[in-house]
Amino acid sequence: MVDPGSSASERASRAGRNLPAAIATGVGLLVLCLITLFTFKWTFGVLVSIAMVIAVWEFSNAFRQYGISLTRIPVVLAAAVMPLAAFWYGVTGQLVVMGVAVLTVIFWRIPRGSDGYVKDVTSSIFVMAYLPFMASFLMLTLATEDGPARVLVFVFLTAANDIGGYAAGVLFGKHPIAPSISPKKSWEGLAGSLVLQTAVGIGSFVLLLDAPAWQGAIAGIVLCFTATAGDFAESAVKRDLGIKDMGKLLPGHGGVMDRLDSLIPNAFASWALFTLFLGSV
Repeated sequence: MVDPGSSASERASRAGRNLPAAIATGVGLLVLCLITLFTFKWTFGVLVSIAMVIAVWEFSNAFRQYGISLTRIPVVLAAAVMPLAAFWYGVTGQLVVMGVAVLTVIFWRIPRGSDGYVKDVTSSIFVMAYLPFMASFLMLTLATEDGPARVLVFVFLTAANDIGGYAAGVLFGKHPIAPSISPKKSWEGLAGSLVLQTAVGIGSFVLLLDAPAWQGAIAGIVLCFTATAGDFAESAVKRDLGIKDMGKLLPGHGGVMDRLDSLIPNAFASWALFTLFLGSV
């Protein structure tokens, strides 16, 4: 347990972030999401597309330091178009854009020769699948009749993972889950995420979705593990590339991708659970 007399800087160091800046950034992003969700739903799609483009740019810059050159133009275009295509045209729009983007990447890279071809193409397809394709499932969620409420529950559940893990990790964290990948993430932090996220899942499903409590509990548990896995996946990418943050755009968080790490896998997991429990209309 942390000494109550320890300084704020010591606690921030242990948590791995500037907490006041992180909170301010998180609140600002939440307000922006709420405004777009409950005014014109398509504007939330524009917000997602912008986030995807920035995240792709961060990946491109990080990969370049490692000798990997993304086919930037087609990947950026896919990141901008795919979320909105999913919102307006459903799964068909999502898959058509992804298919066209994959073929474009394969052909786009040919004029630069065979040296590094496989590395560049596979990395480009990985980024498209990891970012805009997975994020587009959130737009499929938004397109339903009660889409804004579902997306809000998704945001609450993912935020609960971060908050519960942070609080429990700072106060009680002693046993790292995978120290070689992310030494600050502990089993105690995971337990905190699980408890808070399950509670938030129950409350949000009952109050916002008029759904049974047991469905909220399942959603909280599942999204806890997918969010944590997303954290570790991005940490593994950064460790492999030898960087601390993917960018510096968001104070207290790093880059946009550093904020999206748990949101990306949860976009798919929440869509699957919402569709299973609540339907797709």
